[in-house]
Amino acid sequence: SFIRNHNQCSLSTSYPGDGGQTPAAPVRRIVLPKIIAIGVLLLLAVAGASQTTSPPQDARTVIRLKVRVAEGTKAAGLQRKRFFLIKGSREQNKALIASIEEQPVLSRDCYYRSQGASEPLISWLKENDCESVYCREVEPKNIEGAAAVLEFQRAVAAGEKEFGNRELARKWITMNLANELRNGFYKRQQQSLQAFLTQAESLSQVKVGSVMTDRNGTAYFTDVEPGEYIISNILPAEFGNKNLFWNCSITIKRDDLGTTQFLIVNQGNKDRRDARNNCVSVEEPIPVCESTQK
Repeated sequence: SFIRNHNQCSLSTSYPGDGGQTPAAPVRRIVLPKIIAIGVLLLLAVAGASQTTSPPQDARTVIRLKVRVAEGTKAAGLQRKRFFLIKGSREQNKALIASIEEQPVLSRDCYYRSQGASEPLISWLKENDCESVYCREVEPKNIEGAAAVLEFQRAVAAGEKEFGNRELARKWITMNLANELRNGFYKRQQQSLQAFLTQAESLSQVKVGSVMTDRNGTAYFTDVEPGEYIISNILPAEFGNKNLFWNCSITIKRDDLGTTQFLIVNQGNKDRRDARNNCVSVEEPIPVCESTQK
């Protein structure tokens, strides 16, 4: 009975003036573990946050390339132009950039004039910035009437004899054009491009990335590792009476997650929206060639 009474006293003992409340010591024994538990949770939360904000070792990013050109204050996107992502800094690619900017350039007009192309054919190609006749469909108005192209008329006439149908001859018009007029300029451009790509990849030992701008002048390089790069069009873009070259330095840092915006413009672009650009073109006048037709 002594033991039972002793236990009851230890559980319900009160002190004069404390209103029958339990003593402070048991309260401390209950509160202290809660404080420790809260502290542990806070430490775990901080550790978790530090892990999630630190980018992984194999982090990749996307470069959103925007190309805008103008001769004045109203710029537009440069569409259907190919751009390349070359690994390495400007210093590391110094020889390559010099080769690109010093390359002998044969303009589209000069090439086709050297092949005896008619002025209407040259104008047809220039209208949509085409390198070959595969660029767009040859329409009936390009065969007959004021906008007729002599080479197209001859090709359709030959096709009509072969297929027995004028409309079918128009659809298959490229089969009856000389190789030099069909895609000779495009092939020449590709040969030059492949030589530069080989040089670039031999320097960096990394494959060169390639994209083409859409109708708004936008393109995306994806899965880009951190490092230094050159964004280049390698072959000049003809705009107005100038050849435009871009060889722009860009650095992707390890914590550049998401999408990196990169705007490039030409020297004539005075559009206020493009004032904060990342790179401006190097420009040269397009060589002028006289027509060889008599």
